[in-house]
Amino acid sequence: MILNTGGRTDTVQYFSEWLLNRFKEGYALSRNPLFPNKVSRVSLVPSKVDCVLFCSKNYEPILPRLHEITDRFNTYFYYTITAYGKDIEPGVPSIDQSIDTLYRLEKIVGRERLAWRYDPVLLTKKYTVQKHLITFEHMASRLSGHVDRCIFSFVEIYKKLQFNMPELIPLTDEDIEQLASGMGKSAARHKIHLQICGSFTDFSRYGIAPSGCATLDILGRANGIQFKDLKHTGMRRGCHCIKMNDIGAYDTCPNGCRYCYANQNPELAKENYRKHDPKSPLLFGSLNKDDIVTIANQRSFIQKQDCQMKLFN
Repeated sequence: MILNTGGRTDTVQYFSEWLLNRFKEGYALSRNPLFPNKVSRVSLVPSKVDCVLFCSKNYEPILPRLHEITDRFNTYFYYTITAYGKDIEPGVPSIDQSIDTLYRLEKIVGRERLAWRYDPVLLTKKYTVQKHLITFEHMASRLSGHVDRCIFSFVEIYKKLQFNMPELIPLTDEDIEQLASGMGKSAARHKIHLQICGSFTDFSRYGIAPSGCATLDILGRANGIQFKDLKHTGMRRGCHCIKMNDIGAYDTCPNGCRYCYANQNPELAKENYRKHDPKSPLLFGSLNKDDIVTIANQRSFIQKQDCQMKLFN
């Protein structure tokens, strides 16, 4: 089973103590987003978790104790650093602060287990195509040799986003071509493997690979393990990732990113964040009388011989 710790909220930045407590106790409880009274008990021991995935915009809070997880589990880290400032990402450190933290993370986990996410790519009067290309070039020059790859995506315009960001300018086909071409050139110049997420469009002519963010091939290569040859069903439209178990919760991240799909609104997220108890098995709130707790299905994706070798070693 692949464990995702940051798909629904920025667990690392705001819930590091809770996450470390969960790994120490060996389990976490996770509510089903569609059926809130259904709760899964997820085992957090090496024999049940093939790889732990992290996705955050600020790894600073967990760095001193990250070894408590990396010493025991296969891992992979996604670090989101975009062109946006406080007007769009209120709770996120500056670009250069984030890159400096990424350098420190790299020293702990190694570049082969570290991916830079530059997404979503969206346009406003301030964040133009040219602004993106200049910023991406700056970032690529500083991150060259420090990351395994760069993953980007073009923004998906949905109703909530249109409400939260009325200044959003829809991407035209010409915009997309200019961005893909320019980013492809920058990535090639700085020898960074570039791939796109959540798209069915072929951008290989710009040196951009079509791939899921989290595939068994990527995770296996990074950790030196061999996974089974399994179909990747993805997590949403256009996604080519392997199926994962997530222990986070929606509507809990105080970052306030205006494009965020995981929060209904910033105020609800702040309210839920105040309910957080780092000692609880749930990320926020507590079990109710009518909750139904079941054991999560945690089937291993690792080839049998590799499981035996890891146990032997």
